[in-house]
Amino acid sequence: MLLGARLRRLRERKGVSREDAGYAIRGSHSKISRMELGRTAIKERDVADLLILYGVTDDAERNALLRLAREANARGWWHRYSDLIPSWAHPYLDLEEAASSIRTYDPCQVPDLLQTEEYARASLAIRDQIRGGAARAEIDGRVAVRLMRQRLFARSPRRTLTAVVDEAALLRFVGGKGLIQGQLEHLLRVSESASVELKIVPAGRTSITSAGRAFTVLRFHQRTIPDVVYIELLTTALYLDKPADMEAFARTWRRLEGEALPPDASRTLLANLLRRL
Repeated sequence: MLLGARLRRLRERKGVSREDAGYAIRGSHSKISRMELGRTAIKERDVADLLILYGVTDDAERNALLRLAREANARGWWHRYSDLIPSWAHPYLDLEEAASSIRTYDPCQVPDLLQTEEYARASLAIRDQIRGGAARAEIDGRVAVRLMRQRLFARSPRRTLTAVVDEAALLRFVGGKGLIQGQLEHLLRVSESASVELKIVPAGRTSITSAGRAFTVLRFHQRTIPDVVYIELLTTALYLDKPADMEAFARTWRRLEGEALPPDASRTLLANLLRRL
């Protein structure tokens, strides 16, 4: 996506149409569009040809963009687990790692990046039962991926996570009372982090907004890259980045934040839930 955004800026600066750019690389205007949106692999040879067309002659700039092309096609850290992860979820793992800001809402469970290992294992086991069951080794692999995502987030101090969670999701005893107690204690700890903002929608505030489907909004340091909304379904996922979609989810997010307690009050609610367990 970063490479595509840079190529688009170069094309527009030179005044080259998508049709002419596509012809230069033996493709079409739709291929250029997919490349600029980061929706297809980009060959290093195509980048080299486009840089000539766009008049990029500086060796340092050319080498940087060609290196980016090579990196863009490199396998992600999660590749060793790719057979355990649905193919429609593969792009999300790369997008999440590249995002500077992650905003997530879930009415049913604790978000992935805030789960304990025990909670992750229990929730994945339940989901896999719905999808037809999975071997213990498969669940172990998916848990490993989830924990690695958490470690990568923790190692990146410039990244932030804002999570809005329904109180009802915290009251579901996934895996038993002891497991939930450990999960709530973990939420209290991580919510003290400067990079994590946890907001809870109290159970009494059951509006239409807070009864919707889980979604995640990813934002990137490079503002030329559009935000992406990720919605996971039972057997596929949606990736939305059109302006109309983004505006709709921005309105929904503002509603959710208006219904949720601020971080300090959310921690108080967590502490009260723990005392009642």
